[in-house]
Amino acid sequence: MWDDAFPSFLIGLREGLEGGLIVSILVATLVRAGAKSRLAQVWTGVLAAIALALSFGAVLTFTAASLSATAQEAFGGALSVIAVAFVTGMVFWMRRSARSLSGEIKEKVTGALAMGSGMLIVTSFLAVGREGLETALFLWTTARAAGESAGPMIGAGIGLVIAAGLCWGLYRRVLKINLTRFFTATGAVLIVIAAGVLGYGLRDLQEGGVLPGKAAFAFDLSQSVDPSAWYSTLVQGVLNLTPAMTWLQAGAYVAYLAAVMTLFVRGVRSSAAKPAEQKSVEQKSVEQKPAEQKPVGETALAQSASEEVAEAGGEPAADGAEQPAAAPQSAPVRPAAPRKRPGWLLPTAVVAVPAVIAGGIVAFGKSKPADAQTVSVSEKECGKGFTAPKPGRQTFQMHNTGDKTSEVYLVDPASNAVYGEIEGLAPGTTRDLVATVAGGSYAWRCVPTGGKPVTSAAVRVTGGGAARAVVPVSEDDLAGPLSQYKQYVDQGLGTLVSQTQQLSDDIAGGDLDSARTDWLTAHRTYSSLGAAYGTFQDFDKKINGRADGLPAGVHDKDFNGFHKIEYGLWHGQSADELSGPAKQLNSDVAGLKKAFPTQDFDPGDLPLRTHEILENTLQFELTGDTDEGSGTNLATADANLSGTRELLGVLRPLITKRDPQLLATIDGDIDRLQKLLDGAHHDSTWTPVDKLDVTVRARLNGTTGQLLEHLAPVPDLLEIRKSA
Repeated sequence: MWDDAFPSFLIGLREGLEGGLIVSILVATLVRAGAKSRLAQVWTGVLAAIALALSFGAVLTFTAASLSATAQEAFGGALSVIAVAFVTGMVFWMRRSARSLSGEIKEKVTGALAMGSGMLIVTSFLAVGREGLETALFLWTTARAAGESAGPMIGAGIGLVIAAGLCWGLYRRVLKINLTRFFTATGAVLIVIAAGVLGYGLRDLQEGGVLPGKAAFAFDLSQSVDPSAWYSTLVQGVLNLTPAMTWLQAGAYVAYLAAVMTLFVRGVRSSAAKPAEQKSVEQKSVEQKPAEQKPVGETALAQSASEEVAEAGGEPAADGAEQPAAAPQSAPVRPAAPRKRPGWLLPTAVVAVPAVIAGGIVAFGKSKPADAQTVSVSEKECGKGFTAPKPGRQTFQMHNTGDKTSEVYLVDPASNAVYGEIEGLAPGTTRDLVATVAGGSYAWRCVPTGGKPVTSAAVRVTGGGAARAVVPVSEDDLAGPLSQYKQYVDQGLGTLVSQTQQLSDDIAGGDLDSARTDWLTAHRTYSSLGAAYGTFQDFDKKINGRADGLPAGVHDKDFNGFHKIEYGLWHGQSADELSGPAKQLNSDVAGLKKAFPTQDFDPGDLPLRTHEILENTLQFELTGDTDEGSGTNLATADANLSGTRELLGVLRPLITKRDPQLLATIDGDIDRLQKLLDGAHHDSTWTPVDKLDVTVRARLNGTTGQLLEHLAPVPDLLEIRKSA
C-alpha cells in the first residue's frame, strides 16, 4: 500500500503547498488593503474550488464504472496521458512563476476589490481551482494504476496535512523554507513518476484498442523477476514500471524522461544564474535599503508569503499601529437601503453547484449507447432485433422476453466460439453485453433453464480486424483429462492406504517419533489430491476434518482424522490414546479407496479446482489456521502446489489451445512459489508459518496471490457451455 501511496503523497504535498501559499497571499493582500470583512468571499471561492475537485473525482469514477472493460482501459489511458500533461505543466509553471506569484495575485485581488464580491469569489476560485483539478485527476489516475484507492488516498491525505502544517509555519514565522529548492527537487521526482504514468496510460490505450502494438513487447521479464518481491512492488507502485513493457511504453518512457528532465534541469540552471549575476547590485542596494533585504535561505515567494500571512494574523503595520479613519463631522441623511439578499445565499450556491452538477451526472448520466441494439432472449424470440453490427467494440442490450431465466452467448455458428456471454438473465430484465466484433459470422445462442438451447439466424460482418473468442469446452473435451486425473487419484489413494497403515503400526508399537514422520508423509499424499475433495463426499470430513466449529474443539468426540492425530502427537498424548484414532483413519482411507471408482466426479470440477486448491491454501495453510502443533503448514502448502501442478498437467492441452501465453505466466508463478517453499524446507523439518521472517512471509503470500490472479481465468476458459 505504501509504495502506491508515495506518488499521491508527493502530489498532495506539492499541490497542497502551492494552494496554501496562494490562499495565504490572497488573505494577506485583503488584510493589507483593510478589507478583512471580505475574507469570507475568499474562503467561499476556496470551498467552491474544493467542491469542484471532489465532484470532478466522483464524475471520473462514475464514468469509468459505467463503461465496458475495454472502454474503461481507453478512458483511463486517455486521462493518464492528460494527467501527465497537467503535472508536467505544473512543474514548469511553478519553477517559472515562483518569484512573481505574489505580485500577480495581489494585482488580481486589487482588481477584484473594485468589481464587487462576486469577482473576488471568482478570483479565489480560479486561483485554487487549478490545483484542485490537477490533484483530483492525478489521484484518480494513480489509484487506478494501483488497483486500489486506500494507499493513494492515505498518501495524498498525509501530503495535504503536511502542506497545511508548512503553510501554518510560514504564517506564524516559525519556519523558513527554501521553496526554490523544494519545488525543484519535487519537480524532478514528479517528472520521473509522470514518465511511468505515461507508460501505464499508453498501455491502457493499447489494451483498449486505441493504439496498436499491444503484443509487441520490448522486453518480458515475467519469468525471471518475482512480481511479489519488495523491490518489484516498490518499482511498480512508485514508477509504474512492470516486468513486461511494449515498445510503445518503453519508448515513450525514455523519450519523455530524457526530453522533459533535460528541459527542466536546463531551466533550473538558467534561473540560478540570474541571481548570481545580480549579486553585486543587490549588495549595494542593501546598504541603501536595509528594509528590503531578503532573509537568508528563503526565496522571494517564501519571504512574501511569510510576511503577508503574518499580517493576516493581525500583527501591527510598519508604523506600529493601524490608523482608524477619522469620524465624520456630521452624518448625512441617507435614503432607505434596498432589501438585501441573505448573506449565506451566494456562498452556499457557489459551493453547492459543483456537487449538484456532479450528482446529476452520476444519477442521470448512464444512458443507452446511440448504436446499441436491443436483442431478445427466449426460446421463441432468440436473437430478435439483431442486425449486422459495425466492426469494433459493441454494446448489445439483452432483454429476456421469455418466462425462464436464461444464459445467452454471442457465438460463431461455425466453430461455436464464444465472443461474449451473460449468465442468469432473469425474465423481463435487460443487461448489457459488450463484445468486440470483427469480420465473420455471428449468432445468438439462448439457453433457458430447463429448456432446449436455441440458436438465432446468423449475420455476416465485413471488415474490421481480429476479434478474440473463447473456443467452447464440452464434457467430451474434458473426458480425457478427467480419466487421467481419476487414475492419478486412484493411485494416490492406494499409496495413502499403505501410509496410514504404517502410521497406525508406529503408534501401536509405541514409536511416536516414527509416527510423527509417517504422519507428515501420509498427510502430504492426501493433500496432493485436492481436485477430488468435492468427490470424496463425507470421507473428507472424516479423514481431514478440522476442530473449528465443534462444541468441544480438539477434545470433541467428532474430531477425527489427520488433525486429531496431529494434535495428539505434538501435545504429549500417549500411544494408547492415539491408537484408536489411527486405526479409524486407516479404515476411513481404505473405505474411500474402495468407494472412489463409483463416486460421481463432475468434469466441471477440474477447471474450478485449478484456482480453488491454492485459494484454500492461502486462506488456511499460509495463515497457520490448520496447524494443530506440527508446524508443517508449509509442507501441506507444498503438497497442494504439487496437486495443482498435476491438475494443470492434464488440462494443459485444452488451455494451450485457448491461451498459450497464460500457461507460460502460470508456470513462472509456480516456479517462484516452489522456490519460496523449498527455502522453508530444511532436511526433514519445515519452518512453521509463525516463525517465518516477515519479509519472506509477505513474499510467500504475495507470490501465491499473484499465482491465483493468473489462475483465475482458467475456469472461464474451460467452462462447459451448452450448444444447440
